[in-house]
This record gives sequence, structure tokens and C-alpha cells, in this order.
Amino acid sequence: MSNRIYNYAAFYVAEPFSESNLGPYAAPDFCYYQTLKMWKAKDPAFPFYNAHGTTYNVRDDSDWEKTLKPRLHQRLLNSKNIILFLSSETRNSRALREEIDYGMCTLGLPVIVVYPELTKSEIAIDRNIKSAAERLWNKLPIFRDNFRDVPTCHVPLDKGLITDALNDKDFTIQHKSHNYLWSY
Repeated sequence: MSNRIYNYAAFYVAEPFSESNLGPYAAPDFCYYQTLKMWKAKDPAFPFYNAHGTTYNVRDDSDWEKTLKPRLHQRLLNSKNIILFLSSETRNSRALREEIDYGMCTLGLPVIVVYPELTKSEIAIDRNIKSAAERLWNKLPIFRDNFRDVPTCHVPLDKGLITDALNDKDFTIQHKSHNYLWSY
């Protein structure tokens, strides 16, 4: 388990991709994932290690069972946690359900939930999650119904707070000791 050093970013992208030339780049949740990659490119000390780079890229028209699903599983097996982007644009897609079901429910990976459209005070106060964040859980029932089975951390799209969450060993598969809900 010691080689699990990566962070698996889970985000919604329409299936199939947008008809525009932008493809997944037109999806807001994908753009939030790109923000993590940008922060890492500008600041090598930013503690994001992208699991998506651990296997070959796939095309939108790749076979789900033979190519896409096995790649998702391999990336998750290389990961110490999941960074889940939940926004008003998130939808309950097959890929996102599979990522959360396999990563969180099967592998027991801790989840750092990033709410790009909410502020820290809109997410939680004194570790009590507020209704604005809870409403977004309904967009992804597999997460809503199972998040209490793994440690979860809930943060806005803020580099400093995401850094704190990524540096917190309690939100890694190697060091999780008990299941709890936390926010920074």
C-alpha cells in the first residue's frame, strides 16, 4: 500500500463530450480539476499528485468495459484519496458513479470534497455541514449514501485549504484511523 501516492480527481464530464471542439474542457467540473493541475505547475510544492497521469489517456469513444472502466480502477488503485468536485453542474454520470463506488465503497479511499461554488462558511460551521453543501450530495447518490463509511473533508476551491486537506494524513488510505466528517 505504500506506493499509493496519488490523488484521484473525480469530476463530472458529460457523456458523450460536448459537440464543440473543446470537448471536456467545456465542462465546469473539468475546469476545476484543471485548476489543481495549474496550481501544481506553478507551484511544485503544491501537494497534488495526479492519478490520471498514471495510465494512458482514453478517448471518449473507448469501450467502457474493456478500456475506460479498467483504467479508472487502475488509477484509483494507485491513489491514496479522492478529490471529488461537487458543483451545480455535477450530474450522476456512469463514470462518476463508478469512480465513487469503486474508490470510496470498494477501496475505502478517503474523500476530499471540493465545492467550487461555495465559501467556507456556506459549507460548514463548527464541523456541521450546511444545507447548501448537503443539497449537492443529492446530485451523486452513491456519495450521499456512503460518505460516512470513509473519512471525508469538505472544502471550498481554495488553494490553501485544499493544501491543508491534502497534507492531512488522516485523509489518506495509509493513515485513516476512523471515519469522520471534517471541514477546514
